[in-house]
Amino acid sequence: TLLTTNDSKATVSVLNWGVRRTTPVYTTAMHALYELPTGYALLKVVDQEKGKFKLAAFKAFKDTKEALEAITAILEGSVSSILKKFLKKNFMDKNLPDKLAVFDSKLSKAVNESIGIPCVHGDDVTEMMRTIGHQIADIVDAVSEQTNNQAALALAHNMARYKLKFSPDKIDMMIIQAFALMDDLDKELNTYIMRVKEWFGWHFPEMQKIVKDNIAYIKVVKSCKRREAIVEQDLSDILDEDTEKTLKEVAAVSMGSELSDDDFHNVTLLAEEAFNLQDYREQLGEYLRHRMQAIAPNLTAMVGELVGAQLISKAGSLLQLAKHPASTVQLLGAEKALFKALKAKQKTPKYGVIFKTSLIGQAKKEHKGKMARVLAAKTSLAARIDSFTEDAAPSSEAGNAYRDAVEHRLAVLDGSVGYGMRKKTKADKPGASAYNREEEQNEAAGGAAEPLTFIDGKDKKEKKEKKDKKRKADEMEADEEGEKKAKKAKKEKKEKKDKKRKADEMEADEEGEKKAKKAKKEKKEK
Repeated sequence: TLLTTNDSKATVSVLNWGVRRTTPVYTTAMHALYELPTGYALLKVVDQEKGKFKLAAFKAFKDTKEALEAITAILEGSVSSILKKFLKKNFMDKNLPDKLAVFDSKLSKAVNESIGIPCVHGDDVTEMMRTIGHQIADIVDAVSEQTNNQAALALAHNMARYKLKFSPDKIDMMIIQAFALMDDLDKELNTYIMRVKEWFGWHFPEMQKIVKDNIAYIKVVKSCKRREAIVEQDLSDILDEDTEKTLKEVAAVSMGSELSDDDFHNVTLLAEEAFNLQDYREQLGEYLRHRMQAIAPNLTAMVGELVGAQLISKAGSLLQLAKHPASTVQLLGAEKALFKALKAKQKTPKYGVIFKTSLIGQAKKEHKGKMARVLAAKTSLAARIDSFTEDAAPSSEAGNAYRDAVEHRLAVLDGSVGYGMRKKTKADKPGASAYNREEEQNEAAGGAAEPLTFIDGKDKKEKKEKKDKKRKADEMEADEEGEKKAKKAKKEKKEKKDKKRKADEMEADEEGEKKAKKAKKEKKEK
């Protein structure tokens, strides 16, 4: 039933299985642009209500490269050169008064702006395109359904390669893989060094207590191979003078057992393998440092390259880390402890990976939580700068300024700097600080800026002690008042209880007397 009609469209009400559904139908002439993996199709809308369409023109792609270029332009919401020529030839040159139905809203806007074709987009167009999709094999005879499916698969593979090639997260993956490999190398290196110490310890057990550095230990084993050679060989390039002297003295009188030549050969090979692993780990650490400086200089300035790489690894990418709020950055790496505490309704952890940074390590125990919050906030800002900057070679000025601010906050908490004092940082350049802007405004107004009030650390400590003393006095006074009230309430309760007991006793005595008199009277009468 036709309910309403206007210039552009009519509303048709359809009753289907007891459900009333309203479907807009365009009354004006219209063409539809349909994108296929094999090319562009321009369709004439014969009857939208009955789903009848007619092929007006078809432009096939020459190869996969052309198809990839076209689909990339559609995803970016722009008009490719192929589509532009196709629409000009088959729509504009024919002076068609129709409107053009386009599925994508961005593409619809781009076609309207670049070519000047009036385009239509909306839910009704979406339904129309869905109907065309079911009939496209019958409408376009030039392309079979099998060819269409093969082209779609090839285009999907090429699109995946294109996305991977130009993915902004691809560079971050190098950092994540390098950090994961470094972690695995540390575990392997510790295992190898432990085996070398246990194996060579049978031959020279005293060496473990003298040479405590693991790398120096495997270097001595690698170069000397036997205990007897330690006494004669020069180890000045490995050990300091005192340690070398002590080691040689103990090696001469060691109580270790003798080993066979095969044993010495295998211990030496293991020591060489551990030394090569350590050498490669140092190269990998240098590579990671350079990559972090190039990709995330501000994050590196805040927390260092190792902690920064671990944060990126935990988040998944630098972009994902930039999207995380500061509270999430603070607890990255402590997820298990967090959920365990929430489940048991206990205190939640205050820090995760950022606990390894030197700034939190320098803070006192009672200030570590505050420092973790401050550092996480600045780290989150540094990650966002690194992620969203458009500079080819981003600088670390913002990261250095943030680190100076965090260090100043640490100094304030430790009491070495007063709250009124402000440390000079790189942010103190003209136009880079709110303090400088205030001073410039005051000077422009003809007034001088008020001097900052400096608070000594000693005065701050005395003020805190005075405050604690007053708090303790208030607590003691409150406790005394509570005790008095408790004693008074207890006394009143006791008096009330005694009064009730006496009243019960008197009542019982009176009843006893009455019963005794009554019994005496009955006895007398009897």
